[in-house]
Amino acid sequence: MISLIYFLLVGLAAGWLTGRILRGRGFGLIANLVIGVIGSFLGRFVFGLLGFGSYGLIAELIVSVIGSILLVIIAGYIKKK
Repeated sequence: MISLIYFLLVGLAAGWLTGRILRGRGFGLIANLVIGVIGSFLGRFVFGLLGFGSYGLIAELIVSVIGSILLVIIAGYIKKK
């Protein structure tokens, strides 16, 4: 249960950071937070496929932010079409 809360908090922080990094390309605060949580899953999946693991708060935050940025880029392409 604690690890789920930890994962959600890291995802929320990643969503907020993604909104700060991609100013003008985000979807608003609430949507960015949701994208951050989903992007955490995506980041872990992509880095897992590449053979990388994330150990520690900073590494998990970096992986989550990268996953969130990828998700925002993908969502931007889908939104345009």
